[in-house]
Amino acid sequence: MAPSRQDSTVSAWRPPIPGVVEVFHAHFTAYAYPMHVHEAWTLLIVDDGAVRYDLDRHRHGTPHDTVSLLPPHIPHNGSPATPHGFSKRVLYLDSSRLPDELIGAAVDGPDLRDPLLRRRVGQLHSALARPGDELEAESRLTFVAERLGALLRPRLPDTAPRPDPALARRLRELLDARVVDGLTLDQAGALLDAHPAHLVRAFSSAYDIAPHQYLTARRVERARALLLAGARPAEAATGTGFYDQAHLTRHFRRLVGVTPGRYRAAGPR
Repeated sequence: MAPSRQDSTVSAWRPPIPGVVEVFHAHFTAYAYPMHVHEAWTLLIVDDGAVRYDLDRHRHGTPHDTVSLLPPHIPHNGSPATPHGFSKRVLYLDSSRLPDELIGAAVDGPDLRDPLLRRRVGQLHSALARPGDELEAESRLTFVAERLGALLRPRLPDTAPRPDPALARRLRELLDARVVDGLTLDQAGALLDAHPAHLVRAFSSAYDIAPHQYLTARRVERARALLLAGARPAEAATGTGFYDQAHLTRHFRRLVGVTPGRYRAAGPR
């Protein structure tokens, strides 16, 4: 049975983030998924209501404080566990983000009650919904995947991350050289021979700011100079690496306190 227009709302897209096959947001009132499989990992959070599902002949549930990770190739279904249905946000991830060696652990324990992971997944979805914030989304996805691996693998002795100021400086120089063009974490990792998660940690530890925040601040700085030189907000946006004028406006207002248009018009009288 397919969901009717009255009891379903869906949004789906494929962002330009390595490893993300699909982003899927939905609200279903009565629809029940039959048994099916995916080639990708299914990373699911429920924002309202609850879902019940069967995986490997065991019944599971997803209340709003749970992150559920359903492994590829394992049949599962799904249906509302509350009278008003459920709202969910799903990421489908390929094996470049989560290796197949985690499938067994995910089958045994697909529902993870971990507040940090739940918060990080929510932040990741927010970043994925904002065109132009791909570096932030990639950074957040890196830490989500790392957290999932830590929860599913057997516990290893805790090792505190080591400061790496030389690597942080090299990444800063790379970001400075690509303010307008930008780059992905995977590209930075390949150029600097470092794991993306280590890159983000080293940079944040050295400069007390994440790489995507640093890059955005540099772009806003350049946009200010263009606006003072007479450029229109749309021209300043395209000239500094922002996705569009709305993308510039969002970050400009957050960092400067006013919109680009008001800033441009605020010269001496």
